[in-house]
Amino acid sequence: MALLRERAAATPPAGRPAAARRHGLALALLGVALAWCAHRALPGVPMLTAAVVLGVAAAHLPRLRTVVRTTARPGLSYAGRRLMRAGIVLLGLRLAFDDVRALGWATVLMVIGVVTVTLLGTWWLGRRLGLPGDQPLLIAAGYAVCGASAIGAVGEARGSDERDTAASVALVTLCGTLAIAVLPLLQGVLGLGDAAFGRWVGASVHDVGQVVATAQTAGGTALGEAVLVKLMRVALLAPIVAAVALGVRRGRGRAPGAARVPLVPLFVVGFLAAVALRSTGLLPAAALDTAGVAQELLLAAALFGLGSAVDLPALTRTGVRVAALGLCAWVVVAGLSYAGVLLVS
Repeated sequence: MALLRERAAATPPAGRPAAARRHGLALALLGVALAWCAHRALPGVPMLTAAVVLGVAAAHLPRLRTVVRTTARPGLSYAGRRLMRAGIVLLGLRLAFDDVRALGWATVLMVIGVVTVTLLGTWWLGRRLGLPGDQPLLIAAGYAVCGASAIGAVGEARGSDERDTAASVALVTLCGTLAIAVLPLLQGVLGLGDAAFGRWVGASVHDVGQVVATAQTAGGTALGEAVLVKLMRVALLAPIVAAVALGVRRGRGRAPGAARVPLVPLFVVGFLAAVALRSTGLLPAAALDTAGVAQELLLAAALFGLGSAVDLPALTRTGVRVAALGLCAWVVVAGLSYAGVLLVS
């Protein structure tokens, strides 16, 4: 009965969707402010990582969880979907075509190979382990491309259940956060110079913020290489989401009365347009800085919303399998990236 009451309370009033979203968006805004404060107090913790953790905490605090699951749910779900799309579009302004050319074809091919093998291998293993719903595909996208942003984009294209998206974000965020502490310790052990270490970090760590936090421990050279390689992985988000949308479109096309899914989702078109706009060189540095701040805030709000959908008791029922997939995927992407960096260095 309690669950039924929560669901009834979470149902938005007819004709008042904006009012129903207000509480959740206000809570997401508070979560972003707290995540910013956490990042300022602990610069080694990326703001997006803090946002996910705070969202998960909000969903399980005794008094707050009732609000999260009822009156705030419509707004938090809206943040996890719509604000994520806007943040991904602005993410395109961080990449220019000249950046890709600057990497050289050997590095570009290495990145494509790492992303492809990690994506397909993690997806296959997740299915073999019997993970529910779209979790295998979402986790694979997160590890292969750009963490929570890729999970949100692929989940949007596929129409994934919010709980699958939230569980995948939680796993990928945890592993990416561990990378911040573990990878710098391995630089000397693996015999990597600063530039090679930066390329390894860019090719293997998930979210952009986590890449920056990890690579900066080795200095400016490592950081520059890491960001370039990472943005190349981000560029691969567009064809991957388009392929997922095509698969959904073909599947629904066989069902009578099913809605048609666009071949390329609108937010992916926006992402590509943002890349093209950045490549023209017309945008001043101030505009790019402002867009970068807006992108960080939008993604933080979206990740807080997704984090608030994590149900830890439900997650523990598949905990061993999820942990096994996360560990294997982490080893695969780190090992492939290390081999690739040695080949192209």
